[in-house]
Amino acid sequence: MDIHHTVVYILKLKIQPSPVPMTPATQLRFFAVLALLAASTTAHAEEAVSVGGGLALLNKPAAATGSVILIPGGDGILGIDPSGAFSSLKGNQLVRTRKEYLKHGVATLTVDKGVDVAQAVTYMRSVASPVVIVATSRGSLRVPAALKAKPDGLVLTAAFLSEVQSKTAVSALPRTLVVHHRQDGCHHTPPTAVAPFVAWSKGKATALWMDGGTDAGDPCQAKGFHGFAGQDAAVVATIAGFVKTKP
Repeated sequence: MDIHHTVVYILKLKIQPSPVPMTPATQLRFFAVLALLAASTTAHAEEAVSVGGGLALLNKPAAATGSVILIPGGDGILGIDPSGAFSSLKGNQLVRTRKEYLKHGVATLTVDKGVDVAQAVTYMRSVASPVVIVATSRGSLRVPAALKAKPDGLVLTAAFLSEVQSKTAVSALPRTLVVHHRQDGCHHTPPTAVAPFVAWSKGKATALWMDGGTDAGDPCQAKGFHGFAGQDAAVVATIAGFVKTKP
């Protein structure tokens, strides 16, 4: 039974005579659940959209209060087809959590390798502003070229900070949040690179450190501290909060 039919079914149950009256507390719980289910029916289904020379996955809540462009790590190739199916990087932290932002009222555009991210910024301004670029790991190497579109913010998670710094003028940097795990063991993204990046930003960047979670496999892959394994909800909430925070 899908969400829509579940709501209809509950409504039908509610209007039937009940031999046992509901208490006020039960009524409150009932209508809270009903409101949540009803809200879920208004979210748009994920769709593949053509933007910036490639395909991307668009997810929109009923009333978006901002949007993020998600740039996955690795080789960046999702293999999105026009139906919205994709073949790779399903475990990447940004990819696996792309729909979780809807709970925070934030629209997401998850971009494939061929997408011009600067054009994606322009595209998402028609969906919901502010528009924030979120890039993880090797995906952060696509950030410098995208800043010409003047996004409203930037989030770098487990990023190649030294490389981003070397290819970016401070004047082009928007307000930036660096999310990094204290135990990130990937040699491309050492925690020691965070402080120099923040200092270089001249007050435009702040750092938020993550601790805990789980660590398994390749230290540069998504199942370890580098990929914030076991901490998805916290990472999503942090980024969504940054999107909604006024400069």
